Amino acid sequence: MARIKGELRIVGGRYRGRRLPIPNGTGLRPTSDRVRETLFNWLAPVIPGARCLDAFAGSGALGFEAVSRGAGEVVLIEQSGSVVRQLQANARRLGAEETRIVQSNAIRWLEGSGPPFDIVFLDPPFAEALWAPAIECLAQRGWLKPGSRVYLEAPARIGFPDLPPGWDLVRDKTAGQVRYGLAIVGSHADTAEAIASEPG
Repeated sequence: MARIKGELRIVGGRYRGRRLPIPNGTGLRPTSDRVRETLFNWLAPVIPGARCLDAFAGSGALGFEAVSRGAGEVVLIEQSGSVVRQLQANARRLGAEETRIVQSNAIRWLEGSGPPFDIVFLDPPFAEALWAPAIECLAQRGWLKPGSRVYLEAPARIGFPDLPPGWDLVRDKTAGQVRYGLAIVGSHADTAEAIASEPG
């Protein structure tokens, strides 16, 4: 089991307030409570029953939050064996049967194929600059369908890579040194404009 260095708090949903151990993995950087609260407010209309992918799971902050908020299935991809074991222990601790935890390199996993996701969380280790190859795989390998949401988190100083045609960045914010946003894939312009005009 990985050495524990802290805790992760579930912000909302049926596991609200539950605290989970965070393993001491290289580059582990859980999405902050404030950002998660904003993100899942954005996703509230579509999260119930959604099939979600936490492509660079790390602490599992986004994946477990999605389960807590009512997602139907959440696949968490993590490369580190010790971190995977902690994720599995935390899933058991919550009783989160909707989770599937996969030990794999996220980019290699995305180079495969499978049923499309409704929501994808892309929050890779900041030092590794994996946003562009992950987005390319998502766009070209059939992982998304019209209306799928893709969450992006990156250093504010770097920002996001260029998005593929048909991806509308409908939310875009900064919190300290972090830039985060939400894209809708293959959405109609009026839908994207309506979402962008909503509060939050």
